[in-house]
Amino acid sequence: MQLKTINTVLTAAFILFILWFGTEFVLSPQTTAPGFGLPSWPSGDGDGFLIIKGIRDIVLAMVLGILLVTGHRRALGWVLLVESLAAFGDMSTVLAHHGSVAIALGVHGLTATLMVINGLLIMRETRKAAHPAAPATPAPQPA
Repeated sequence: MQLKTINTVLTAAFILFILWFGTEFVLSPQTTAPGFGLPSWPSGDGDGFLIIKGIRDIVLAMVLGILLVTGHRRALGWVLLVESLAAFGDMSTVLAHHGSVAIALGVHGLTATLMVINGLLIMRETRKAAHPAAPATPAPQPA
């Protein structure tokens, strides 16, 4: 299987996963929230913050989807690397607030790490296109 195909499949999986997770937070924040890993959730009107997290995830997925569909593969690699910071941030938040270590590392940390790997693989795939070879100098012609 070609590297481009593997990268496309991995990216599409990330897009679907992030989109699904974000949509779950928007449509059903109270039932989705425990899977995030924090030990307690806001009471009262705190659900609004969970919906914001869902909207963030939906937007992150849409950016990746647009880059994938339009064929901007090098930009896609960079955006995967940058967006992995959101998952690392989620992991750090869960760990800093004494949440589930298993969810912090197994969900957020693993997602972030796989996004970095996918981003780096796409950067490798597009390396030749980003740095085209210098044109060969013509051989001197005999006089």
